[in-house]
Amino acid sequence: MNLNKNNNDNNPWGSGNNNPWGSGNGGSNRQDFEESIKKAKDRFGRFKFGGKRNFSIFAIIAILFWLATGFYRVEPDEQGVELLFGKWNGQTTQPGLHYFFPTPIGKTITPKVEVIRKINVGFRSASDLGFGSTSSAERKVIEESLMLTGDQNIADVAFTVLYKIKDAGNFLFQLRNPELTVKDMSESVVREVVGQRDLQFLLTEGRQEVEQVVRNELQLVLDSYESGVLVQSVQLQSVDPPDQVIDAFDEVQRARQDKERLVNEANTYLNRIVPNARGEAAKLVEAATAYKEQVVKQAEGVAQNFIDVYNSYKDAKEVTKRRIYLETLREVLEGKNKIILDDTGNGQGVVPYLPLNELKKSGTN
Repeated sequence: MNLNKNNNDNNPWGSGNNNPWGSGNGGSNRQDFEESIKKAKDRFGRFKFGGKRNFSIFAIIAILFWLATGFYRVEPDEQGVELLFGKWNGQTTQPGLHYFFPTPIGKTITPKVEVIRKINVGFRSASDLGFGSTSSAERKVIEESLMLTGDQNIADVAFTVLYKIKDAGNFLFQLRNPELTVKDMSESVVREVVGQRDLQFLLTEGRQEVEQVVRNELQLVLDSYESGVLVQSVQLQSVDPPDQVIDAFDEVQRARQDKERLVNEANTYLNRIVPNARGEAAKLVEAATAYKEQVVKQAEGVAQNFIDVYNSYKDAKEVTKRRIYLETLREVLEGKNKIILDDTGNGQGVVPYLPLNELKKSGTN
């Protein structure tokens, strides 16, 4: 009895019976099993999922996790745009960590604002046509490029607008199609500026002025629409006459170049001749001035000499007469060959005719 009892105690299912729910000693084993199950349930099943307290904890944790999803980060090259129930709340956040209502109440968009965007007007480049940036394919768009100038000519103008986002909220929600809006506005401004200037000015020295004026005017228009666009630059790619008359315009340009060349040559000749003429004129003026001073000084000296002689004559008339006579004879007779005949001999010893010139020649020989 005891041996069998011990064997039955060691066998959880009872002796000779594998059914735990069997009769006999299996009833106690069933109680033990149920008690073990109950203990396990008490140990591992104390937490009741269906309890109000436990449900509240789960709800709080879920709400906290949901609220935590409202944190978002804006990178240095981005701006944050906050949407409340799909509508922009008018706020644009700057780079950094921010918080806003999580989904589905709120939504945040962070577009890149430092990227330089490009719009071509009057032509389409390879990237616009879908050929890739390495291709050189290009196509003109005549309906955009032909513009009327201020002198009633037609210019074929192709240009590029470079811009970036200044305010992401305005850029995304103030304009229905920002790229198309910038393109249409830039084309309108360029037509206005070109229509105020002559074709020749546009073809020659007016490119930089037109670019600067168009950039400023375009920025004013975009700001008036609160577009959130910042125009970086406007680049004129080409300003040409229409293809139908480009040969005639080239001929005109060559004629203008020839004219400028001839004018430059004439100016060079002028710059070389005029200084020489002015030098000669200055030389003649200086010589005339010197001659004038010389003559005046001489006249003043002669006049002063006459006054001196006159004063001397008043003081001593005979002496002055004699001196004047002798000075005059000296001036007359100086440097000449002279023969003096004395008439005191009453003609004695003097031949009435004497070949003085011959005597002079024979004497010199």
